[in-house]
Amino acid sequence: MKVLKFGGSSVGSIENIHRIINIVRAEKAQDKEVVLVCSAFNKVTDQLINAGKLAEKKDNNTYLEIFQNFKDRHQTTIENIIEDTAIKKEMMDEFFESMDRVEDILKGVHLLGELSDKTLAQLVSYGERFSCFIVAGALRNAGLNGIYVNATQLVRTDSNYLSAKVNFEKTNKNIADFFEAVHGVAVVTGFIGTDEHGNVTTLGRGGSDYTAAIFAAALKASAIEIWTDVDGVLTADPRRVEQAFTIPTLSYKEAMELSHFGAKVIYPPSIQPAYIKNIPLIIKNTFNPEHPGTYISKDSGKSTNIIKGISSLSDIALLRMEGTGMVGVVGIASRLFATLSRAGINIIFLTQGSSEHSICFGILPGEIKKAQKSVEEEFRYEIQNRQILPLVIETNNSIIAVIGENMTNSPGVSAKMFKALGKNGINVKAIAQGSSELNITAVIEQVNEAKALNALHEIFFENDVHSVNVFLVGPTGLIGKTLLKQIKNQFDFLQNEKSMQINVTGITNSKKMLIDSNGIDLSDWENELNENGTEANLEAFTRKMVEMNFANTVFVDCSASKHVVEFYEKLLKKSISIVTPNKIANTLSQDKYNQLRKLAKQSNARFMYETNVGAGLPVIGVLQSLLNSGDKILKIEAVLSGTLSYIFNTYKGDLKFSDVVLDAKEKGFTEPDPRDDLSGLDVARKALILSRDSGGIMELSDIAVENLVPASMRDIDGKTFLQKLPELDAMYESVKQEAESKGNVLRYMAVIENGQVQIALKQVDAQHPFYNLSGSDNMIVFTTERYKNNPLVIKGPGAGAEVTAAGVFAEIISIGNYMAN
Repeated sequence: MKVLKFGGSSVGSIENIHRIINIVRAEKAQDKEVVLVCSAFNKVTDQLINAGKLAEKKDNNTYLEIFQNFKDRHQTTIENIIEDTAIKKEMMDEFFESMDRVEDILKGVHLLGELSDKTLAQLVSYGERFSCFIVAGALRNAGLNGIYVNATQLVRTDSNYLSAKVNFEKTNKNIADFFEAVHGVAVVTGFIGTDEHGNVTTLGRGGSDYTAAIFAAALKASAIEIWTDVDGVLTADPRRVEQAFTIPTLSYKEAMELSHFGAKVIYPPSIQPAYIKNIPLIIKNTFNPEHPGTYISKDSGKSTNIIKGISSLSDIALLRMEGTGMVGVVGIASRLFATLSRAGINIIFLTQGSSEHSICFGILPGEIKKAQKSVEEEFRYEIQNRQILPLVIETNNSIIAVIGENMTNSPGVSAKMFKALGKNGINVKAIAQGSSELNITAVIEQVNEAKALNALHEIFFENDVHSVNVFLVGPTGLIGKTLLKQIKNQFDFLQNEKSMQINVTGITNSKKMLIDSNGIDLSDWENELNENGTEANLEAFTRKMVEMNFANTVFVDCSASKHVVEFYEKLLKKSISIVTPNKIANTLSQDKYNQLRKLAKQSNARFMYETNVGAGLPVIGVLQSLLNSGDKILKIEAVLSGTLSYIFNTYKGDLKFSDVVLDAKEKGFTEPDPRDDLSGLDVARKALILSRDSGGIMELSDIAVENLVPASMRDIDGKTFLQKLPELDAMYESVKQEAESKGNVLRYMAVIENGQVQIALKQVDAQHPFYNLSGSDNMIVFTTERYKNNPLVIKGPGAGAEVTAAGVFAEIISIGNYMAN
């Protein structure tokens, strides 16, 4: 025989009751005996409590309206689910009689202006009474001989009306004697009982589960099936972690730990009678009865995962008692626990430092004042003498716990947990782990709860694929658009071969922005942005990104805007990593440069900008590797402008300087106004970044830059400049001939040496690496202690949307790997 318990969501509608009938019919078809325990229809208990409180306040109309809605809902259910005329008449007669009693209770409360616990228990009991009465009638109507059983006749308790303790000796005898004469499908009211005087009592939170376990133990049932609206116990709350999945097996201990820390499927005290009798619990889904659900028994069962689940409790107050007068003093902890117990305060979380200097405990926020008063009264002497400080109170916290018996003797679980939290910028305020190693618990800020759950779920359960959430500024620019194309084209490969899923969650340009928590469809992002995007607002875009608080978030700035850079500090403080080809952030003041790195380090975020200097060339990465490995940079020589590289690689023989510049412009190598390239400012910014990353301290204004445009031509309009460009031919012809006469070539280059940066057009001979440069290639030459005689050379395209986007893409992947590992 099995006991089947159906929660409020499982009995809340006619359709759902039909599901229960089908479940019972399937059991009976296999000649299995079942006993049903049902909760009230969903939300009915709260409805009755609310009606009682309003009646107490003499709110005439509202409490009667609530009662009428309560009555109508149940009456409509009977009228629509019962087809047999005789059964319907019998039920309706009894229904109206019982409803009159409910109305009388409410009117009595209204008349007296008092709602005692005793009266409230009697009032709310009618939720379960009507629910089970209707389910039993529906079973009879379906030919399954449903028998309504009011548990107040069987379950004996003390007189704590709203959280009664069960007298198991009397209750077990009552149940055993009663069921000797039962021949049908008993439908038992959950949640309720009576005291020795016949007064109705309730069993408190999780009472219907408790009732199911009580009856199962008394009847020596083979199993308890708890039917709810989810496919068993999940690895995490599916409302917060979309990737959560069903845990096939759990031990009683694991189930109780998960429930204590927020899993809503079962309530720990309700497991006790089943645990004592070693009766397995099976958590099933009324809406998906074919799913096997979760099997809970004495054994944890086989699992490849070290942990079984991740759970959390929201809105926890953290209280800390500390002081030098606690160190080495016997009885401090016992006095604290005793005073909290006398005040009726439940301690949810507890930890004490080995120094004995402090005790930290978590409670519900509503109990703060009571706890503070109790503790400060108990320790008033110590507080007056400053041996113990007044309680430190922190609100808006959450508790997260990773749980599983497999953690025993499995090293590295806590390291893995705290590393995942740290990389996502989640600060841990307090930690607790029992010697049984069944759970590791941490207190964090409530705002980070969902982020923490997702980060931990990914690191412990989603070994197949880990996700990265990208928010992109500048998708309609050449680099941004190319990046989105590359992510789309490489999506399947990264997911299948590298276990990485890159979700572009938000995009914004100067006109519109679009955010989709499920990821934007990259095959149609332009239409999505244009049709469904809202007015662009970078403040709102970044605020939403922070509010969503996704794990593994990366902000990608493919703009050339100083305004976007203004948001970098805010994002880094929130542990959001940044990838950018935008050079502005790294070429502002030295203080700003230092601040960005400081924030990234403090928040465990990554600030990556490889494409600032050499587009897709691995310049910054190589430089950092050299320095990190202990090498010393002696000199850096660099051709850092693809435009100027092309111009001076092409400027040979009889060609005129103006013709080469105009040719470069026609081929798209230059900016619309070639003076932006010829000024050398872009090269100076790149050189400044290399110098600073090498350890140099300087501002952009400290760099000596040779501007290739004479002062007389710098302030005229662009069109006039192009007309006057041939006036420069004679000057550059002379420079070129001088170089050629020596067998040299001209290169516009940056030299970083001895804390100085010089940028100028120089001659290089045939022995220099720059001599054989061609096309628009860039080249960076590192002369170091290790690479002194044979410098390290990096050469390749230093510009272009494809290579720059590829460099940005590579850094996004790098951050994804960093977060996953």
